[in-house]
Amino acid sequence: MKVKFKPDALLRFKQDDIKIHRKRNMHEGFFQLNEYHISHKLFAGGESKVLIREVFERGDAVVLIPYDPIEDKVLLLEQFRPGAIREDESPWLLEFVAGMFSELEKPEEVAVREAKEEANLTIAINNLLPVMNYFSSPGGMSERIYLFVGRVDLTSNNTNNELVSYGLAEEGEDILTHVMSKDAAMDLLAEGKVSNAATIIGLQWLAMNYHKLQHLWCDDK
Repeated sequence: MKVKFKPDALLRFKQDDIKIHRKRNMHEGFFQLNEYHISHKLFAGGESKVLIREVFERGDAVVLIPYDPIEDKVLLLEQFRPGAIREDESPWLLEFVAGMFSELEKPEEVAVREAKEEANLTIAINNLLPVMNYFSSPGGMSERIYLFVGRVDLTSNNTNNELVSYGLAEEGEDILTHVMSKDAAMDLLAEGKVSNAATIIGLQWLAMNYHKLQHLWCDDK
């Protein structure tokens, strides 16, 4: 059915235009899975039937792009991801620094903490810039990603020794760090060797904005 509407009438519905008839917890573990019985207003008028949808509730997360504007270098992590276990593919991925956070934490604080835990990077909050925030997969997951870029000095941190791994042992983390030029990271992206959404988005944003970062951060040295 084709529905006509004005071109400027975007996002016309709000939170009040949905009805949650029932919410049931189906699994409570490292993550949660909830079942929702929902109806919502329709663009052509009226209301939808009651839809039954499972939503993966994993909380929100921070992703940090560690960027050295002087050396024009970035830092990527290498770590195991169970969700990437597939036949003939390695479940070890190249990623930016990332971590989940609770409602009691601020995204900036989590970015600073995770940089230290995962890559031994010390970053001041005033050296962080917000890039964007977005839903990672809203068709079935509630997670929102808060993406930041952080000014770092990749010449003074112990980030090139691949015999040293980082992360919290109690959380099962085993992380290698890789410092490389921005162009080398873009080559990895072009070759399909970066395969997770947050890092792809971060690298593409960096490709469009690194000149602005260099102007902002190099001029105030």
